[in-house]
Amino acid sequence: MHEFKDIFGPEGPLAASMPGYAYRPEQAAMAQAVAAALARLEPLLVEAGTGTGKTFAYLVPALLSGRSVIISTGTRTLQDQLFRRDVPLLAQALGMPVKFALLKGRANYLCRHRLELLTQQASLLPRDRGQARLLARIARWAAMTRTGDLAELTDLPEQSPLWPSITSTRDNCLGSECPQFAKCHVIEARRAAQAADIVVVNHHLLLADLALKDEGFGDLLPGAEAVILDEAHQVPDIAAQFFGQLWSARQVQVLLRDVASELRGAAIKSPALSGALEDLEAAIDRLRAQLGGGAQRREWAALPDAFFDALDAIAAALVGIASQLDGLGAGAGTANCARRALALAAGLATLRAASDEDGVRWLEAGATGLVLQFTPFEIADRFRAYVDSRPCAWVFTSATLAIGDDFAHFAARIGLPEARTLRIDSPFDYRNQALVYLPPAMPEPQDPAFASAFIAVCAPLLEASGGRAFLLYTSYRGLAEGVQALQRRFPDPPFPVLVQGEAPREALLTRFRALGNAVLLATASFWEGVDVKGDALSIVAIDKLPFAAPDDPLLAARLAGIRRRGGNPFVEHQLPQAVLALKQGAGRLIRDPDDFGVILIGDPRIRTKNYGRVFLAALPPCPLVGDGALAAQFLRQRLGAKFAAGAG
Repeated sequence: MHEFKDIFGPEGPLAASMPGYAYRPEQAAMAQAVAAALARLEPLLVEAGTGTGKTFAYLVPALLSGRSVIISTGTRTLQDQLFRRDVPLLAQALGMPVKFALLKGRANYLCRHRLELLTQQASLLPRDRGQARLLARIARWAAMTRTGDLAELTDLPEQSPLWPSITSTRDNCLGSECPQFAKCHVIEARRAAQAADIVVVNHHLLLADLALKDEGFGDLLPGAEAVILDEAHQVPDIAAQFFGQLWSARQVQVLLRDVASELRGAAIKSPALSGALEDLEAAIDRLRAQLGGGAQRREWAALPDAFFDALDAIAAALVGIASQLDGLGAGAGTANCARRALALAAGLATLRAASDEDGVRWLEAGATGLVLQFTPFEIADRFRAYVDSRPCAWVFTSATLAIGDDFAHFAARIGLPEARTLRIDSPFDYRNQALVYLPPAMPEPQDPAFASAFIAVCAPLLEASGGRAFLLYTSYRGLAEGVQALQRRFPDPPFPVLVQGEAPREALLTRFRALGNAVLLATASFWEGVDVKGDALSIVAIDKLPFAAPDDPLLAARLAGIRRRGGNPFVEHQLPQAVLALKQGAGRLIRDPDDFGVILIGDPRIRTKNYGRVFLAALPPCPLVGDGALAAQFLRQRLGAKFAAGAG
């Protein structure tokens, strides 16, 4: 096996080819463990603290192994970074002529057939000039693109109504019957992936493939000898989505639109079918009417009988439409719509028949969407079956997989309790770079005075640092109360204030970095996957311990499942999940050897409850202080020294 301390060392190929490269023993140790897992074709769980350089620590052994490797990430941002920067950079540094490919879900690729349908049918064209110009731009790009990856169209927003009209879904794809099948971008991307040594995907695509809910054509995994999952803490929850059942009103609406498109394209007029389509649309409206409007999440048992009557009407209408479409004999497009209608009816039947012993059925409704879902309580057995059925190495890595040194919670959730584990501490000098401030005499989290008290203890630190803070909240309600409390405390704030929801996530982060002294108030989506290096971020203040909302029907059902088998829901699920979430949030602060700052936790339970010790043990090994003046002084000294050094 390769000696990774030499490869990663100061005289190695990485140091020779990368300006500013620094040797980290922790990185080499992780690479050695990953290489052993790849050689033995066995599972490995690795928690690598922030600053370990885990991306290179798994990419280098993957490249040197000579094996066919799938690398799966939690975000498209990391997926693009691996494909466009990290893999080619390391392949060149190591002198490895490696074939690598990027594979996304089919919704990211242009469907030539659907673009053709859209441009041919004048009645479906967008009415405003801006959309018409954008469609013309897409058509020009479509004639030139080699990959069909819509990311190349930087002026096409993901929210554009054109996006679903020029891409296919697993439901509406015509497969080999498509007139554009020979030039299909999805098939070309699959073909490139199957010929590559390294394939970069994301968890949604990988798990769709595992669950045989195919996003492309054919299985992704049979040719792979190793699967490396970065940001692996997300895997159990994403897997639960794919191993369950989902039915949405939007699927029906897309079907209605596609049927209308196919009928226009084939110049077919059928009053009976048009009437059936209108009846189905009316049944969807009746279904929504039973919910009374507003965003909501409800358990299956709490839905009214009239809601299920509307579901029955929808299922019957779908079957009738399928029968009429089959009777037309108008070609592949209408035949595909008939199959989809039957599949949607069958999906409803499956949901109605699902066992409440195995999972939870629930509804989520918003202003425009309505989703019915069955989510299994546990995915461990099913996930384990996939791992056992494939002679692959499976490497799971993240900065947050263990509670202390114990991987049991994560390992149990993915069905691999006997997997080898490795925990690597961060190389950062937390004892000198950061403090953890636990303000004394805070009210209990449910106290109406809590939001104001939290801002009151944050205020002296914000004044000392001149902003430069994330205020992270565990709920949208807490966020709204926090914004009001901050406005009361700072009616004319001496720093820019940014609030989640005012702009897209990446736009807010870009602005936060550019301003250099902003205060950002945000909830769950900013607790992980956010990287702000330098003194633009010197405070991470967390309002409450991040226990999941007890009124979430999915959580309630999962806890009930643990109780049924005689387990302790708090110890087995709620506490470990909250500890891992706190580790994620606190991990936003120190992202670089020169970073410094204060982690503030407003929740008094971290000091007053027995379980508080578990949370404290999960935090970076920084000095603990209970005096806000000390925390403010630390910030003033470090920022003053930094700016003095910069001026000098």
